[in-house]
Amino acid sequence: MLTQRRVHQILSRAKDGDKASVICDWFIMIMVVLNVVAVIMESVEPLYRAHQNLFDRFEYFSLFVFSVEYLLRLWSAASDDEGGGTALKRRLRYAGGFNGIVDLLAILPSLIELFYPFVDLRSVRAIRLFRIFKFAHYSYALEDFARAAKSERGAFFAAFYILLVAVVLASTGIYIAENDAQPDKFASIPDAMWWAIITLTTVGYGDVSPVTFFGKLIGAGVAIMGVCVVAMLTGILASSFSVQVARRKTVFEDEMRAAMADGVVTQDEARMLEVLRLELNISEEEADRLRMRLTGKI
Repeated sequence: MLTQRRVHQILSRAKDGDKASVICDWFIMIMVVLNVVAVIMESVEPLYRAHQNLFDRFEYFSLFVFSVEYLLRLWSAASDDEGGGTALKRRLRYAGGFNGIVDLLAILPSLIELFYPFVDLRSVRAIRLFRIFKFAHYSYALEDFARAAKSERGAFFAAFYILLVAVVLASTGIYIAENDAQPDKFASIPDAMWWAIITLTTVGYGDVSPVTFFGKLIGAGVAIMGVCVVAMLTGILASSFSVQVARRKTVFEDEMRAAMADGVVTQDEARMLEVLRLELNISEEEADRLRMRLTGKI
């Protein structure tokens, strides 16, 4: 019987031995890939006109699949024990969370098109590309990335604050230095902000560049500052990401240490460790090295 809890298990990331969940995961992931390809191909006007019926039928099928999936996830979220709370709170937690918002965005553009068929909503249809974020349901790497960004939000805020101050100072300085020489390109400080952002982020399109001595001097300083800011943001994220990966390994090590505490690993304990290894996305080589280290063989 497909109980609420069983539906939640099937729609969640597959665990070892759960064939129904594995099939569901692969089906949704294949649907996501096909939808992303379809949205990209639809932007090719001659191709879309030649096969419009095929594109539209596939979209209706996708809308049905993702709508059913969203409603089932919303319904079965009441059985999710993580976080606690009432059934309503659990459903609201899913609906307001990252995965819930992505699942809603996966069907919302198509629903708008369905109710407004005579309006050209190409820009709205492009939002269907958000379906690619549905891979977050099945990727530990994306989970680690989200946790890393959340745990270091204070550091990110400080870094972006520095970036904002740098943009304001750089755009003001380049406006003062270049306004007389290039009044069409540096007509105001807001106009100069485009140059400041592009330079600070080390993109450098080259459409606007300083020509005066002081402008070039400011440009060189801003470029160096941009490298530092980008390196700081990258370092914060990389450090936090490695912490999240180490956390998963620590959880597995603690469970393995507990299982080996009496010197004998039973079949149930071995099965539990294998399930945990797959859930935490730890390779067999890493698990073997950890087992050898705990037994004193290395």
